[in-house]
Amino acid sequence: MTEYKFTVFYEPAEEGGYLVSVPSMPEICTEGDTLEEARAMAEDAIRLVIESNIKRNEPIPEDVVIAQEPIKEQVAVKFAA
Repeated sequence: MTEYKFTVFYEPAEEGGYLVSVPSMPEICTEGDTLEEARAMAEDAIRLVIESNIKRNEPIPEDVVIAQEPIKEQVAVKFAA
């Protein structure tokens, strides 16, 4: 059995749950109500892309190496009203 590893992003959705994206597979767009469900959906979507590529004799995408992690911070701005 071959194991593939891919970078997956989980972004909290405004309405709750998580949006899932896989940089090396832009065709994947899925979500889950919980982080665990989002992970399961990501695994299923990745598996489907790989199976489809194998059936069409296309290469398996390579994981996109993220050179730098994004920086996330809150910025407070003060001004006189």
